[in-house]
Amino acid sequence: MKDIMEVVGTMFFKDGKLLIDKPRSKKTFQMIGGKVEEGETIKQAAIRECHEKLGEKAVFDEDLIEFVMDFEEIATSDPSKRIHMNIFQYKGILKGELTISDEIESFMWFGMNDDRNLLSNTLKNEIVPYCIEKGLIKDREQER
Repeated sequence: MKDIMEVVGTMFFKDGKLLIDKPRSKKTFQMIGGKVEEGETIKQAAIRECHEKLGEKAVFDEDLIEFVMDFEEIATSDPSKRIHMNIFQYKGILKGELTISDEIESFMWFGMNDDRNLLSNTLKNEIVPYCIEKGLIKDREQER
């Protein structure tokens, strides 16, 4: 099936919050990720996208990026396209600093009490509910 686009996203967590980015070209925050390029494995794509999106000053151990799930959905940017979303989780602590770029306008650590209207459909419908169910995103009450 050539009409399904392979895409990756990587979840980074800190203090019960999920790291997301706001591309300059989009209205909503997205996962840290992007398209799988020809000749790449999904893990290679996830690692490349993390380096590209987070910037040169972000420090993470590539060996701690682990596959957690996948699903298919309609692309938010083009309702005629289906995407196969491959989700990874970083099992360490992201160090260094995040760098905005020509592509990325801002970053946000998204928590339980933040506005879900800021999120892409993928985050809103799939990722955030998964993170809450698994206890990866917590509200302040749960942290006590």
